[in-house]
Amino acid sequence: MTLEVHSLGCRLNISESEELRGLLGGAENLVVINSCAVTAEAVRQTRQAIRKARRAHPEARLLVTGCAAEVEREALAAMPEVDGLVANTAKLDPRAWNVPAAPPARQRRGYTRGFVQVQNGCDHACTFCVIPQGRGPSRSRTIAEVLGDVAVHLEAGVAEIVLTGVDLTSWGADLPDAPALGVLCEAILARFPALARLRLSSIDGAEVDERLFELLAGETRVMPHVHLSLQHGNDLILKRMKRRHSRSDAMALVARLHDRRPEIAVGADLIAGFPTEDEAAHRDNLSIIAALPVVHGHVFPYSPRPATPAARMPQVDGEVIRRRARELREAIADQRELWLAAQVGQPLWVLAERGGTGHAPNYARVRLPADTVPGTLLEVVPQGAVEGILET
Repeated sequence: MTLEVHSLGCRLNISESEELRGLLGGAENLVVINSCAVTAEAVRQTRQAIRKARRAHPEARLLVTGCAAEVEREALAAMPEVDGLVANTAKLDPRAWNVPAAPPARQRRGYTRGFVQVQNGCDHACTFCVIPQGRGPSRSRTIAEVLGDVAVHLEAGVAEIVLTGVDLTSWGADLPDAPALGVLCEAILARFPALARLRLSSIDGAEVDERLFELLAGETRVMPHVHLSLQHGNDLILKRMKRRHSRSDAMALVARLHDRRPEIAVGADLIAGFPTEDEAAHRDNLSIIAALPVVHGHVFPYSPRPATPAARMPQVDGEVIRRRARELREAIADQRELWLAAQVGQPLWVLAERGGTGHAPNYARVRLPADTVPGTLLEVVPQGAVEGILET
């Protein structure tokens, strides 16, 4: 065994783990856990991954980086399986790993989509969120740096670029002239006319500039798929979270997008059982799923995170949180079933991935013929949907 890098959590971690494989490519007998701390469950999974890696590689040097290495530093350092921690802000610096300096590189692992980090950190202070503790303040990469990374992915043969960041739509605020994310997207599309598909990871609707809106609403190479960092459907809870949008703001943005591009699919992050959430607020959270509608959903049962204001607020009973999270997931599944049914019989361009499936532009998952080569773009007409996957 020479090198293993295990990534947990967000797409940003996936992108960084690719860079780490290239950066540490010459290391021997090393296991890296690129951890997540967004919820208590994510920390539990990090600890589980550490124990599993140690059992699989008892003689390896095991190092932990990522957000949990910051937020849960003492607890992880005390684990007997862990040989050391690498600061999240330093993990792409070869000096932090005691390995020889090497030119930036990526070790591709057969991905058909390229995850490109354009921004890191966050300047906001959402009352539930521990990520600023793990990632620090917002830092944007320059347009030239991003274009260079996109070029590397395209040379490796990917057909789709996914822009990632902790607070993706804040990109540019710390750069000269403070360009907005729409400027970066325009630069990518102009520089790489052969790029077939550009997709955005989670965005903050409050930060969508007009140039970005126009690309989402009318540019065919920008995928018709927005994933909103929504968090809740009740205005009072949103205020207590210190979010910068209201329920009506989110609904107005989606309505404008649907008016211009009816096929656009909406995803959202939603938190169940935020402190002080009563049944009326929960009903608002449930109702926004159909109102938008949300067809790609990530539901997070609330868990108090260290040193966050929400951890000091009156907490909701754990069983109630689990029940509300289940109801949110069921509502999303119902909405998704209706949406998938509407895709049946409609031609879709699908990017084939490993495992016999791929994703349409609207991020619907589609089962493909067994002999389809990963990375292929092909047009299919779904004949039905089974367990959340379109069948051809």
